[in-house]
Amino acid sequence: MKNIVWENLSFGYTKTNHNVRCYYKDGKWGEIEVSSSENIPIHIAATCLHYGQEAFEGLKVFTGKDGKIRTFRWQENHKRMVNSAQGIMMPEIPADIFWEACKKVVELNKEFVPPYGTGASFYLRPLIIGTGPQIGVRPANEYLFLLFGTPVGPYFKEGFKPVNIQIVRDSDRAAPLGMGTYKVGGNYAASLVAGDKVHKNGYAAALYLDAKEKKYIDECGPANFFGIKNNTYITPKSSSILPSITNKSLITLAEDMGLKVERRQVPVEELPSFEECGACGTAAVISPIGSIVDGEKEYVYSKDGNAGPISIKLYEKLVGTQNGDVEDIHNWVSIIE
Repeated sequence: MKNIVWENLSFGYTKTNHNVRCYYKDGKWGEIEVSSSENIPIHIAATCLHYGQEAFEGLKVFTGKDGKIRTFRWQENHKRMVNSAQGIMMPEIPADIFWEACKKVVELNKEFVPPYGTGASFYLRPLIIGTGPQIGVRPANEYLFLLFGTPVGPYFKEGFKPVNIQIVRDSDRAAPLGMGTYKVGGNYAASLVAGDKVHKNGYAAALYLDAKEKKYIDECGPANFFGIKNNTYITPKSSSILPSITNKSLITLAEDMGLKVERRQVPVEELPSFEECGACGTAAVISPIGSIVDGEKEYVYSKDGNAGPISIKLYEKLVGTQNGDVEDIHNWVSIIE
């Protein structure tokens, strides 16, 4: 293994020792196989290449102060992957195969799991793809489930510091009755042009509005949006938003802290009234929002370059639970070893 400076890691790919694979043929899943190759053989007519039969997940593994390796709410990632698979007519991956694959990848790549206190984590990427050949638009009859891991740093280079984002009005991420609630590659492909545009404009992420009316907040780049005001945690409710496991966890933690929670449509006109705003997801955890720019308008939420007090408390509670520093009162953490 090459020497890794854990504190300097970005959110990117680093080669590790092994990954695991499991094939679906003749209507059933096979055994988990271990591979040291970073490549997969694939048919030129595979449905994942032509018709987007592909779904993925992302979850993190952490080393605690006690030296134990933990992962966070993997069952929720499994449920979401099942939902995504059903949405594009792929077979469901059984929970026991999913969990065994997670454990095996961690065990086989233990030297790449960052130490406690470095701010880095080990990111697991489960993936299901249609490998059976089809020329007509129909589901494949063969599939591959694979899972690899890589050490990562913060998704946004700023880490837990406020970022500036820009509202996008000339691009839609997902339609209300489309694929927005599924974690499939097409949703992310749909965001590439707008994401590149806002990055070139100097912003960390794009904030999308609903595709139907362009009146309500949708997703914030690759993350869910939340706003805080009047001791209330407010997050958009929409049929085109990917349900974030991090957001779901923050809602529970907010309630634990005595905040009210509202999951509802959030009109753009409400943005000036928020005391704090943030983007949340597995990769970003919480990324506080310093300002939101909408054309000539700018809404500022951080004037001193720091996150707001409630965002800080939520972040510390969540990360503390993941690392084992805070009591896991909701039984969200699973010990891998």
